Amino acid sequence: MTQAPTPTADTVRRLVRSLLADGTAGPGGTSTAGTGPDIRPTGDPSTWWVGSRHVLRLAPDRETSARLRRELRLRDLVRPHIGVAVPGAVAHGEWADGLAYTLDTRPPGGSAEEHDISAVGEADLAALLTGLREVPVRQAETLGVPRVGPRSLEALRRAAAQAVERLAAADEFDPALLQQLTPSATTQLAAQAGTPVLVHHDLGGGHLVVSADGRVRGVVDWTDAVVGDPAEDIAGLALAVGSPAAVRAATLAGYAARPCLRGLWLARCDTVLRLAGSLARREAGALPLLRVQLRRAWEAILLERVTELREDGDEE
Repeated sequence: MTQAPTPTADTVRRLVRSLLADGTAGPGGTSTAGTGPDIRPTGDPSTWWVGSRHVLRLAPDRETSARLRRELRLRDLVRPHIGVAVPGAVAHGEWADGLAYTLDTRPPGGSAEEHDISAVGEADLAALLTGLREVPVRQAETLGVPRVGPRSLEALRRAAAQAVERLAAADEFDPALLQQLTPSATTQLAAQAGTPVLVHHDLGGGHLVVSADGRVRGVVDWTDAVVGDPAEDIAGLALAVGSPAAVRAATLAGYAARPCLRGLWLARCDTVLRLAGSLARREAGALPLLRVQLRRAWEAILLERVTELREDGDEE
């Protein structure tokens, strides 16, 4: 198997210059005569800033290429429904044999890691979750969006129970906190039968575009979208903006107690597993964000009544 080339700054610069020369793309106000727009790495070797408002993504393999091409069509499908902006494609094609690229606009603003979400921003998140339920699932699947079954919360709890012991030994976490999630509670918080919805599936803070006043102005990177369990997006928001804000937004979007609590516990178990794994691999650079996400996911919320759910199987 031929190894895919590694994109470099020269690769990116040549590609952007060819797009500008062809008139295919023109990030206005970012170019200087003879030099083209400013090119900056984002920290991901396959993603580059082009000027101040454009992002170039270079797929490193054919699987990612297929997801990038699918995303172009999916964004057009979700755009009328979700109430916030999604990137627009300025240009797309191949940067190497069989490897796709997209040059996208990015909605103006920072990320949820840079700006706190306001109360009005929580309403924006609610509109996002509501809109995702309204996206025609059959059309999304026709575009190639995969259908994914719900994760087992009990299997996740068992894995997290082992991870919290390692975190406790490293003085990173109190293992007693996970005891709130019992095997009986995971049964009560299993995904309910119903129609799956379109799920962004990666609503991390870096993918939420937030303005300085706390409004959510856009959502980027739809390559991981699936048709499946909406609690996964509630879980993503818990990592991005904290459990209280995530649950308030989901409740405003019409979700009842169980999917909200299911999303909360998916997020909590995920953060424990990710932090423990990163510590074991000695990934020092990843630890600050993982610790912040752990803190956000484990924030207490008023809705937490796992004991009541364990005793009463009826939906609230």
